[in-house]
Amino acid sequence: MPAETRRARLDMEHLELALGAAGLGEFQYDVPGDFYIVSERMAAIAGGPAGFIPAEGGRALWPRIHPEDFPAALERIQAGLAAEDRYEIECRAAPRPERPVTWLRVVGQRIRDEAGEIKGVIGIVEDITARRLEEEQRQALMAEIDHRVKNVLATVRALAVQTSRRTSSVEAFLQTFFGRLKSMGSANELLTAARWRGAAIDHLAAAELGGVAPGQTRWDGPELFLTPRAANAVSLALHELATNALKYGALSVETGRADVTWREAPGGGFVLDWVESGGPVVAPPEHTGFGSTLLRQVTGRELNGHTGLEFRPNGVRARLEAGPSALVARPETVPEAPQPRTAETALAAGGPVDLTGKRILIVEDAVLLAMELETGLSEAGAQVLGPAYELEEALALLDQPVDAAVLDANLNGLSVGPVAEILAGRGVPFVFATGYGEAGGAPNGFDAPIIRKPYDVTQVTAAVSDLLRPAG
Repeated sequence: MPAETRRARLDMEHLELALGAAGLGEFQYDVPGDFYIVSERMAAIAGGPAGFIPAEGGRALWPRIHPEDFPAALERIQAGLAAEDRYEIECRAAPRPERPVTWLRVVGQRIRDEAGEIKGVIGIVEDITARRLEEEQRQALMAEIDHRVKNVLATVRALAVQTSRRTSSVEAFLQTFFGRLKSMGSANELLTAARWRGAAIDHLAAAELGGVAPGQTRWDGPELFLTPRAANAVSLALHELATNALKYGALSVETGRADVTWREAPGGGFVLDWVESGGPVVAPPEHTGFGSTLLRQVTGRELNGHTGLEFRPNGVRARLEAGPSALVARPETVPEAPQPRTAETALAAGGPVDLTGKRILIVEDAVLLAMELETGLSEAGAQVLGPAYELEEALALLDQPVDAAVLDANLNGLSVGPVAEILAGRGVPFVFATGYGEAGGAPNGFDAPIIRKPYDVTQVTAAVSDLLRPAG
């Protein structure tokens, strides 16, 4: 065998190996002979027979394109060949019983002789089904996120408006509104950890009641998972009931208690009971606040059921009855039960926090939040370092004395870990103020308190004060 022939055969073998490794099929169109040569790999990807096939003037491969995609594909092929003797298209293959959906990427190149006459077309075919499905899922996810963000913003606005109509001072509005906003945040954190497939009732109860009146609250019931809509409704309801109990009801005294129990309803759905006992004598309120309105009118509708609220002399009772549509199957990913957030409920009962003379570093990439933290810490007497909005800014500020720090866990996509490591090495305490919902404790395993966003800045100043309080 001549050396040239052996070399040509070896080159073809290498080409075959390369195409196979890349998952590509190939074809050739001989214009003078009016026939196609279709590889086995292309036939496996796009369907139809392999080998020598009559070209029928180039039309023989057209039926391998999905009928719905064919007009646009043909137009792009003709335009590409007319402009530069080349085309590249993405389209679906004609459906087959074993593969109803196959996305193809097809690239073709015209071949001309020295005189410029068209001799044929060579091309490759690639199966891009996985990539297209991933793109479709990403687009669907982005649309869902957009929808949820708009719903959340609309809900927050409605909460702000309704709360403002029933409060007489800015301080009362902020306290009530932030509490409701925090409740929404807790429910969304649990839902995010479960990939928005559902949240367990006991986790919602733990998030709302775990840090409230320790030893005076109890919750119990079977494992039930709620839809995102129902989870937010239950979270807000428990928050309103707990807030009322702390101000006026059983949790306002050391002898009182609040018990939350739930069970599956015979016809589907669930029933949740809130029962207070051991507190002061209860009388029906003279004026109906937004909390009562929310429980009576909003919660029941959100649960596709109804609610009842009773102001009995021996304690407030509430019943939430939800329809079957409020429950979902157990998600594949279920977060751990949230731990009581002592850092978030450690607001000093003895008066305002005093941080006079303390040098507090703020590391936060959200400018408005950083401004709020700076104002709150400054009003408590602290000397603020920063705020640092970027990791490099924060590291540059560490050449100054620091008494404590407030750290966002993520700075424009970068971990705040390097800053935390340096502070920990120097023995400087810090608190994480973060929107991330790590279930296992502080980010990156640091031994530090966590305050979840959205937060009230007084929570941060209280947490910083606790960090600087002498041991013992």
